[in-house]
Order: sequence, then C-alpha cells, then structure tokens
Amino acid sequence: MQNEDALSFVVSREDWSLHRKGYQDQVRHQHKIREVIKRNLPDLITEENIILSDGKQIIKVPIRSLDEYRFIYNYQKQKHVGQGDGDSQVGDVLGRDPSSAQPGKGESAGDQAGQDIVETEVSLEELENMLFEELELPLLQPKDKEQIETESIVFNDIRKKGIMSNIDKKRTILENLRRNARDGKPGIHGISPDDLRYKTWDDTVIPESNAVIIAMMDTSGSMGSFEKYCARSFFFWMTRFLRKQYEKVEIVFIAHHTEAKEVTEEEFFTRGESGGTICSSAYQKALDIIHHRYPPSKYNIYPFHFSDGDNLTSDNERCVKLIGELLKVSNMFGYGEVNQYNRSSTLMSAYKNIKLDQFMYHVIKDKGEVYEALKTFFRKRQGAAI
Repeated sequence: MQNEDALSFVVSREDWSLHRKGYQDQVRHQHKIREVIKRNLPDLITEENIILSDGKQIIKVPIRSLDEYRFIYNYQKQKHVGQGDGDSQVGDVLGRDPSSAQPGKGESAGDQAGQDIVETEVSLEELENMLFEELELPLLQPKDKEQIETESIVFNDIRKKGIMSNIDKKRTILENLRRNARDGKPGIHGISPDDLRYKTWDDTVIPESNAVIIAMMDTSGSMGSFEKYCARSFFFWMTRFLRKQYEKVEIVFIAHHTEAKEVTEEEFFTRGESGGTICSSAYQKALDIIHHRYPPSKYNIYPFHFSDGDNLTSDNERCVKLIGELLKVSNMFGYGEVNQYNRSSTLMSAYKNIKLDQFMYHVIKDKGEVYEALKTFFRKRQGAAI
C-alpha cells in the first residue's frame, strides 16, 4: 500500500523571460528617453535657464507618450468592410487611415485628436554625460612637468554574482558550452544561474599631459545679445567639459574690444563692453601670457577665440600673422564666428586662407550650432597622442 502522505511533484517548463518583462520595458523606455534627449541636445544646451543655472538645474524634456497596443473604438465613426484571401503574413499592412488631417496644425481650431506628450526630467549632470562622451581634448602630447588626470572606468574582472546590466554574454555562453560538454550534451541550451558571468569594474585615474586653454571673446559694440549669448554658451559648456573630464587643466579668460585684458571667469561671462574691434590685441595678449606662464615644453596649449567677424580691416593681416605665431606654440587654434545673417565677414575672409591642420573654425548661424562647434573643436580623433 502506497503511503497516502507521499508528496507529489509536478515538473514543468516555463518561459522565464516573461518574468523580466517589466524590467525589459523599463530599460527600453529609458533607452528611448535617452534617444530623444540626444536628438534634442543642440537645442537643450543653449537653453538660457541652463546657461544661467547654478549647476543643479533640472531640465524637462517633452517626449511623445508610448501606448500599449490594444483594440480601440473607431473614433471617426466611419464604416469599413474587410476581407482577406488567406495569404496574409505577420507584418503585412492591412489598411491605412484615409484621413489626411494632422492634429495640432493649421491656423484655426480643429477637431482632430492630438498626441499625448509627457515631460521627463533630466539633471544637468545627465545632460553633461551625454554631451561629454563625444568630446576630448584633441592632439594631446606628452610634456614635462606634472600631469593632469582624467577618471575612467575599467572592466577588469569577471564574477558569478552581479547586476543584469553588467552580464557578460560571451563568457556566459562559454560557461554554458563547457557545462553541456561535460554533461555529454554539447550545444548552447538550458542556461542556468551557474552559467551567468558578470563584469565588474574599478574607477581608475589615467594621467594625461598638462594643458592650458586660452578663452578669448570679442566684447566690442558690434557683438549684439545673440552673438554674446552664443559665444558664452560655447565657453560655458567648454569650461564644464574641461573641469569635469580633466582634473588639473587650466583656463585663462581674455576679453577684448580695441584692447585686450585678462579677466576673471565671472567677468568673462557677465562683462558688457562697447567700442571698436581689434582682434590682434587678444592674440598678442595670449602670446604674452604663454611666454610668461606656460612654456610649450611643459603645456599643451589651446587658444579659442569667438567673435562676430567684424574686425578692423587693416588689422586682419596682423591677426593672420599672430595666429601663425600661436600655432607654433599651440596644439591647435579654434576660431568660432557668430554670423546670424550669413553676411560677409572680413575676418573669416582672411582666415580661410590659413591652410594649416591645427587651425580650425566654425561658423554659428543659430543657437543649435553651438553643439556642432563643440564637436568640431573637441571631437574624438583616432590615434591622438596621450
């Protein structure tokens, strides 16, 4: 007689991936939010409330709401007749909405439904991470003296425990192959928790060569509010990028009209001036500072100059000559011109004749191009010396 108290067991097979659907949906949602933010980076980084913030600003980004697939009523109250011939495949288009009206467009009131838009919050730090991952100080060379440092994350170990986002798929599959081979069932199947392998990381400090950035800005009367805003936006993000990514980089601020002077960071971003424009005064000031404080044998030197291009015509030849002298002691020279109306620029006409790889320029016609200027001057280059 069998023991009536004997326990019975049921062995079943289940798709455990369904249990992670919530997590997968969350990751997918975060990925889509990141895509939207990256697409809007050119506009986001020139928002006035960010430029004037204290660094703790929370930015709200509008994104289109994603709805789950479901059956809905025919809100347009149209009659439809459908039939098929039995040859339809998954993914075939069965029909299209004949309505050509678009919601939210036109001058008068409409009767079309709009899209659900939600606002997601992103911190200034998250915005910086997305922007700065594409940037680096170009053409760094080994120098004497002490070095600057940049932080980096290095994946240097594999463990059996960890978080799913750090799973090492290649090593997990290899462990599964080994286990199945030992059991006489070769192949990739039946992945168990014992097969899972996770990457772990350490925060490391990578030494890099000394660097000094010389930020020069035209503050003459021809620089209107738009021109000054774009120039300050560029230097705002440049300064945050350098201080976040490089521990000991130095930044020198020079403001000029017909005369140039070294100013504090606060004065640089708030200074209002008038008068004419002699850009060579800023270049000469930069050369003097380099000569007295930053010998090229010990520093990587990066002069950047922003202007509206409206320079005293007789000064252009001297500007080209001084840029040549700066390039002899610098890794590169960056010139940014804010030219909203695409007018002829006397300064750019002269600079276009400079045929040196170290000389780079970018013309900004609207606020969104500040992002492109950053990528032009600080884009990652293959084979850069460190």
